[in-house]
Amino acid sequence: MNLIERDAKVIWHPFTPQKNRSNPIPITHGKGTLLFDADGKSYIDAISSWWVNIHGHAHPYIAEKLYQQALTLEQVIFAGFTHEPAVKLAERLLKILPGNFSRIFYSDNGSTSTEVALKMAIQYWWNEQQYRRKKIIAFKNAYHGDTFGAMSVSDRSVFTLAFHDLLFEVIFIDTPTNENINNSLSIIEQHANEVAAFIYEPLVQGAGGLKMYDAHLLEQLITTAKNNEIICIADEVMTGFYRTGKTFASEYVSLQPDIICLSKALTGGTMALGVTACTDKIYNAYVQDDALKTFFHGHSFTANPLACTAALASLDLLQQTNTAAKVEWLVLQIKKFSQQLFQLKAPIKNIRVLGTILAFEITSGKDEYLNNISQFITQSALQQGVYLRPLGNTVYVMPPYCITEAELNKVFEVIINIVLQHE
Repeated sequence: MNLIERDAKVIWHPFTPQKNRSNPIPITHGKGTLLFDADGKSYIDAISSWWVNIHGHAHPYIAEKLYQQALTLEQVIFAGFTHEPAVKLAERLLKILPGNFSRIFYSDNGSTSTEVALKMAIQYWWNEQQYRRKKIIAFKNAYHGDTFGAMSVSDRSVFTLAFHDLLFEVIFIDTPTNENINNSLSIIEQHANEVAAFIYEPLVQGAGGLKMYDAHLLEQLITTAKNNEIICIADEVMTGFYRTGKTFASEYVSLQPDIICLSKALTGGTMALGVTACTDKIYNAYVQDDALKTFFHGHSFTANPLACTAALASLDLLQQTNTAAKVEWLVLQIKKFSQQLFQLKAPIKNIRVLGTILAFEITSGKDEYLNNISQFITQSALQQGVYLRPLGNTVYVMPPYCITEAELNKVFEVIINIVLQHE
């Protein structure tokens, strides 16, 4: 049996209908922006392998750092022990995070980083003996992960349909526009004395369809939340580490969150790691004589030394001058391409850009995740040597920062070829 046949007998792939599913492509190795299959064909990874791989595949610097760490310490329980990679990473993150964060709590991935944040915020009020404050405000169309807490604060959608009666109650407000902002502000004021936290994806809603909204409007929501002592949680799992053009999307807003969640690009796409950072205000509620007010949460691989080392190596690369310059170049090229798309007479709409992210919808079928035009686009792009994975009819580009000019131009060319096929 070949690898595809072996895979079909034993593997259940994520977000993939299992009946009549397409065969996965066997990938043997990666180099920079490219993925190589078993036949030697290469594909430009235009979405950074689910938005994580910012430095390209098989980066030798990260690989060497991991190798050296693996020879020293690969894993140790993080309750009662500590180690240099975890402490050093926390020190470096606290220096670059926006706002006044003081503590880093490690977990395993983006979903768990938001799960930690929600529990941290709710227990904060429990520790303060304000037991009524336990509701969460979140945006409609949000996506914060696939664990139960993260699902609860995500939009009720195809991702959560089977579990709706098991999810906890959430107060959902509209993603802000000039037309609805006053209504959302009123909802926050109305429920303030029972709300523990407001969680949001700053400026870009990721898996909800790469929908973007205005920083000034977010600032109004955060202002009202903070005026009512509501804990603000920024889910920067996707937007962190230059995705929006700034180090963190929260930098577009003058008011900073009380808790921030990080993952995805944190390790440069090398391995799983989650971070939940909080301010002294949150942390001090857990510094109590009463042991019942301990934060009883942890993971077997909390602060895994290898994952922390990968994150440190990724930060090294991010803080090199040429990386910042490459991000600036990429932002400019994506903006220019968006202007080119506006000139096309093609069945597309809602062209939008923020930093290194470009997205638009193809006007074929419904605007939804289950729109099967995504399969056509993926297959068509793969045949032309580019990997795209639309969210339904939402096509997007989120490439590694190391992408070359020739590779980026090919991605743009393939996108134009595909959208013109639907004239």
